Amino acid sequence: NCNATLEYHAKNGKMRCDYCDSEFDVDTLKEYDEVLNREKDEANKEEPAFDRYESEEWNEESKAIFACRSCGAELLADENTAATVCPYCGNATVLTGRLSGMLKPDLVIPFKIERQQAIDALKKFCKGKPLLPKFFLQDHRIEALTGIYVPFWLYDANTDADISYNATRTRSWRQGDYRITETSHFLIRRAGEIGFDRVPVDGSKKMDDTYMEAIEPFDYGEAVDFATAYLSGYLADKYDVDSDTASPRAAARIRESTERTFRNTVIGYETVVPRYTSVKLTDNRVHYALMPVWMLSTVYRGKTYTFAMNGQTGKFVGQLPVDRLKYWLWTGGIAA
Repeated sequence: NCNATLEYHAKNGKMRCDYCDSEFDVDTLKEYDEVLNREKDEANKEEPAFDRYESEEWNEESKAIFACRSCGAELLADENTAATVCPYCGNATVLTGRLSGMLKPDLVIPFKIERQQAIDALKKFCKGKPLLPKFFLQDHRIEALTGIYVPFWLYDANTDADISYNATRTRSWRQGDYRITETSHFLIRRAGEIGFDRVPVDGSKKMDDTYMEAIEPFDYGEAVDFATAYLSGYLADKYDVDSDTASPRAAARIRESTERTFRNTVIGYETVVPRYTSVKLTDNRVHYALMPVWMLSTVYRGKTYTFAMNGQTGKFVGQLPVDRLKYWLWTGGIAA
């Protein structure tokens, strides 16, 4: 409790600190020493990474691939699409080339939100925003809303966790002219396993991970085996972040969820501070999937504004531009 040396007192058979008067059973200290040694051993063990994803190549003659000359995005479209608008930067792009050598996805979640529903949701999102530039809701901009299948890596894993905490509980009472406060210290240990299925990580560098995590969750119960027919009428992004590169983010999300779940079981204490955490990932698996997203990108005063909607649930996120003239008029009106 105070880091001073403990001494054995033969009178009561306990270890005692002459500075803070704390007393400990010898057996308790033995268990504590075992915990310290175990924590040291576990800290030196290297955690295995996710296994490399392997799949057959997907070569589909009916699909064209094009690269946006502005932002470099590589997208897929059906054979009837000659030109389109890049959903990442909003620039018009002409299709070039044919699909070759791309890994075939395992799963796809088909679009459930239709185009008009997405447009109505975007208009509703912008409604009642007095500082929004007038041009922004012009029809030709809204019509640039694009349905795109975004590549995701889905990670399955079991976690074997061993976490210990330092905790305190205090009580206070009055005795004569003094108020006495007693602080009890506890070493708490939690250990167990948690299974995780299909933890998603965006597989596209162009897509902001914050946006993709903001429109979660997806309902994986509606995921189906991949078939080219689901891409008809939509674009599909070609992944440029492989499963090995994306796996640290998946491991971090799994670890954070595990630590939060275990922490929620430690109740009845005034302070709880983690002192040692070991979360091992086992039985890991990786799936490659395409997720439905409605996207719109527009440029205002040299800055790109992006809007994204979950094409399955309708969850919507985005950032709106601000008309500077309206802003100063609004600010002046408030000041007046």
